[in-house]
Amino acid sequence: MNKLKDVSLLKSQSQTLFKMAVKYKEWCDSMDEEIKALKKHKTWELVDLPENKEVVGLKWVCKTKYRSDGSIQKYKARLVAKGYMQREGIDFEETFAPVARFDTIRTILALAAYNKWCVYQFDVKSAFLNGVLDEEVYV
Repeated sequence: MNKLKDVSLLKSQSQTLFKMAVKYKEWCDSMDEEIKALKKHKTWELVDLPENKEVVGLKWVCKTKYRSDGSIQKYKARLVAKGYMQREGIDFEETFAPVARFDTIRTILALAAYNKWCVYQFDVKSAFLNGVLDEEVYV
């Protein structure tokens, strides 16, 4: 197994993963692409941290995507918030994740099959699902 594949297999500290990943052009390119997408979609705004506010940390999650023959298809890096560091009742009141449910997808595919609709598949390079927040979040 080459060193580049080893990066995606690390299950230890994310800091260790990051230190290894930044040594490879493929992972750096993927991280750059993620940052460009975040900027393009205006997902954040740079502000000073107000007093008495906590910061939610960020970490890179790197995953190698493979083709069916086992060859590498792409290197996917995502910058994610460490939401698990927050405390219920202090940092947040409820949780939610705006994602498509498999039940919904199955229902739509069943309707398409029944009605003989044409179904198209496509890959989404970056998806930004909008979940309206009533509170401010600082990362």
